[in-house]
Amino acid sequence: MSALRAPPPGERVMGASINAFDWSDTPLGPRENWPASLTSIYEVMVASPFAMCASWGPDLTMIYNEAYTDFLAVRHPAALGQPIREVWHDVWADIAPLIERAMAGQRVHRTDMHLVMTRKGYAEDTYWTFAYSPLRDGETVVGFLNIAIETTEGVIAAQRRDAAEASLRQLNATLEQQVADRSRERDRLWNLSEDMLARANYEGMMSAVSPAWTQVLGWSGTELLSRPYATFMHPDDLDQTLAALVRMGETAQPTRFENRIATRDGSWKPIEWTVAPEPDGLNFIAVGRDLSIAKAREAELAVAQEALRQSQKMEAVGQLTGGVAHDFNNLLTIIRSSVDFLRRPELPDERKRRYLDAVSDTVDRAAKLTGQLLAFARRQTLKPEVIDVGHRLRTVSDMLDPVTGARIRLVTEVPDQTCFVRVDLNQLDTALINMAVNARDAMEGEGTLTLRLTCGGAMPPIRGHGGGKGPFVAISLRDTGCGIAADQLSRIFEPFFTTKAVGKGTGLGLSQVFGFAKQSGGDVEVDSIVGVGTTFTLYLPEVRPEAQAHGDAGQDHEPAPLGRGQRILVVEDNIGVGQFATQILEDLGYRPTWVANAEEALDRLGRDGAGFELVFSDVVMPGMGGVALAHELQRRLPRLPVVLASGYSHVLAQETSHGFELLHKPYSAEQLGRILHQVTGRQSTQRA
Repeated sequence: MSALRAPPPGERVMGASINAFDWSDTPLGPRENWPASLTSIYEVMVASPFAMCASWGPDLTMIYNEAYTDFLAVRHPAALGQPIREVWHDVWADIAPLIERAMAGQRVHRTDMHLVMTRKGYAEDTYWTFAYSPLRDGETVVGFLNIAIETTEGVIAAQRRDAAEASLRQLNATLEQQVADRSRERDRLWNLSEDMLARANYEGMMSAVSPAWTQVLGWSGTELLSRPYATFMHPDDLDQTLAALVRMGETAQPTRFENRIATRDGSWKPIEWTVAPEPDGLNFIAVGRDLSIAKAREAELAVAQEALRQSQKMEAVGQLTGGVAHDFNNLLTIIRSSVDFLRRPELPDERKRRYLDAVSDTVDRAAKLTGQLLAFARRQTLKPEVIDVGHRLRTVSDMLDPVTGARIRLVTEVPDQTCFVRVDLNQLDTALINMAVNARDAMEGEGTLTLRLTCGGAMPPIRGHGGGKGPFVAISLRDTGCGIAADQLSRIFEPFFTTKAVGKGTGLGLSQVFGFAKQSGGDVEVDSIVGVGTTFTLYLPEVRPEAQAHGDAGQDHEPAPLGRGQRILVVEDNIGVGQFATQILEDLGYRPTWVANAEEALDRLGRDGAGFELVFSDVVMPGMGGVALAHELQRRLPRLPVVLASGYSHVLAQETSHGFELLHKPYSAEQLGRILHQVTGRQSTQRA
């Protein structure tokens, strides 16, 4: 539970009223027992200058801000803390179906909805533009938020405009029979209308304007009639306005458009025009409606909705940050404890090896956790290659047996035809294993898991996103487990969301699958029936085979070969990492020199490379980054190889490694030595 904060001075009367209200007699209970989600909505409402009302709990008890009291009129302050059905009893039949949709989890929006209200002692016609947004406590919809704008004045003005237009059309149609009557009615409408009425010709001049022109724009009748009407238009709107008038003259049909008209004080007002040609073919009638108030209210509603979205976004960020901190603190605890024991001089060699292994394993787990987070965010750096996906699935199927256990029957259905995808092989394997582990846990270690491949199909629309005609490869894993509840399906790809017991999973496995699929140009679909099972289908773009396409990527586990004293320039802005990389290179038999940024590296290399045989650079650095440095060296010193190192870079994530060798952080001494040996050996061969 979270206590309500005291409102700041800007929240004025209504915040004080809500604080002083005795909520213990309502279904919401005392303020200090309100859930955090209700408190958050309260703070957004009371701080907002826009009319907002939250209805919460079994009786949909009303909480509203100061701006909303104008809508309640004499019903305030008695409406505070009362069920919405009782407060708005006179319009309940109209709004109840909309409230039911909001409580079912749908967002409801209405524009200029007509409601007959008795809020000032008499029945009156009112019009409203509003949005009902579901409010949740956890996963349960417990109420809804109403953000409303009263549009009665605008709608009535529009009705008057329509009436004026109808009257004008009638007057034109009955000109010969009702000349006198038409003149009297037109004069009355002309003088009383809040819309701007005008008679103009196609030559660019107006011959008559109604008094509303002066009321809206400030110009006198003489000023308006003595200048071409184009001189009052915003320059950016002139061409489209004149084009609309030309079309009307050619088609002899009424038309509508919007433009900006200058006011006498130098500002601009948005005007919606309805123009209709006169029978003489020389003149036309124009009716202009001032949109300033309507546009301002639309902007206010958009700002209020954005404030709500930002509040919800901050809640999600808090959840993600908490999950990351929890997992990394667990890993750091293992590393810190192991290092403390390794400092003891009397520690036996066997226990030293045990603690060193623990540190190494924990670093691998931390790197995997980081990779899963980047995969979900689609910011990991991939190393795509073209593989025979059928061959790879057969290999992975053999790997899954020990993962799923002896009591799970694994069925693999791979077609005889070959099909190829271009993906990061390690990430594909990780995604398949993550889905298999998820299926194993859903079946509680016993059941049937079917791994199936289809080629050359389309990708259907998934979660509201458009599909693709393909061709796509579809890799599906179908289990016979407990299934996933419908209210959880929308959250299963969120990081750290898991339905498993504490300690049984981090909630990052499926988020890795989601991020890998999206970054690889595909998607992942899930179908589930509670008590029957779940099917995850991974869609990846199918590609043409390449000459060296393969399905397995072997890894060299041999110790890294030593260098031969080659000079290497290390570019790293982090002091600790730079010093450590230098020490590793010295231990591997190289002669390293460390600089802190790309600009210093360019100075050190000069025009001829200064005797260095390779540049080893970080990617993310202040000023010039590693990728930009590599491109500049490629231009200046094309025979000098560059190896990049990065744990994260949005540039690499979007555009791969730009053709340069890439080493992923955290890297081991063996990995660094192996890639340097490969690059320097390749360079020696090219020079020979």
